[in-house]
Amino acid sequence: MRLSAIIQQFEGDYVEQYGNASLPSHHKALSALKGCRSEYSPMMKVACGECEKTAFLPHSCGHRSCPHCQHHASQQWIDKQLERRVRGNYVLATFTVPAEFRDLFYSHQRKLYSLMFGTIWETLQTFSENDKKLQGTPGAIAVLHTHSRKLDYHPHIHVVIPMAAVNKKQRLWREKAGHFLFDHKALARVFRAKMLTGINQLGLTLPAKYPQRWVVDCKAVGKGDKAIVYLGRYLYRGVIREKDILRVENGEVTFRYQDSVTKKQETRTVSGAMFLWLLMQHVLPRGFRRSRNYGFLHPNSKLLKQIQLITQVFIKPTIPTQRAKIICPCCGGEMKIVQTRIKNSKQRWRQLSDLKPQGVTA
Repeated sequence: MRLSAIIQQFEGDYVEQYGNASLPSHHKALSALKGCRSEYSPMMKVACGECEKTAFLPHSCGHRSCPHCQHHASQQWIDKQLERRVRGNYVLATFTVPAEFRDLFYSHQRKLYSLMFGTIWETLQTFSENDKKLQGTPGAIAVLHTHSRKLDYHPHIHVVIPMAAVNKKQRLWREKAGHFLFDHKALARVFRAKMLTGINQLGLTLPAKYPQRWVVDCKAVGKGDKAIVYLGRYLYRGVIREKDILRVENGEVTFRYQDSVTKKQETRTVSGAMFLWLLMQHVLPRGFRRSRNYGFLHPNSKLLKQIQLITQVFIKPTIPTQRAKIICPCCGGEMKIVQTRIKNSKQRWRQLSDLKPQGVTA
């Protein structure tokens, strides 16, 4: 079931039930997703270089919450991160705030997401500099997720960390053997203290009750490549794949997800309006970056190439990912885009049935 069709069907119910809690960014996202590659979107004209056939295709919306847009951008991010790998093992750390803080986070997203990113990096930097085997500045790739597998609001940040650090003053590169980086309980205590201090400094009111123990999960992820690919797949495609939307009937939407504990496929059925609300609450503030690099893995760092050279890590540059080709239905040749942002019409929309592209570019 296409998400655009679900929005067209339940948008009115959503506005009626959740309009007061919706943000301007939610309405913009709904408008974009509703028109993605549909009769509501502008068209682009494509032409075959072999047989000169022309046709019209709808534009994709390009919104970062769309489940079938931005695959090209996602692959580009993955390729760049894989090129920044260093020698040694990696750890994936997940920093989570307790459920009691979710209302506060939702009401002050930009401030608290930024605070969480900064606090995590400060915590990791402190632990790395104080570690007897590292004694330097680490590198980190951090990605913000706001959803659980059931699509409930659950802000947390995944961090991929090489078990290594660089000491700029001593000009030393140090690596840590094994699969244990830092004690997760100690990380959680420092993270908690820094977050509480930061929230108070922002002038925000803490929840009346919250746990004394917070959770930071750490696990070894080998050379880090699989963890990077995993995070990259979720970076630009939204919080649900369209193929996981199983049924839309009787005013309800049923979707599937994998249980994080049992690893089994489960289903959840909610009203159409609530389904849209589950999606919209994960739309980030305008311009807010979901992923950030720190330390020697920062894009502006001049140390990374030197580190890779000294430690004899030679990574072949990835071949730039090509956008999917549009194939001519007459001769099988490749069709090129010759005009964009053309006003849609019913006649042009009917012509789409003659064209079956391998992929569509925006």
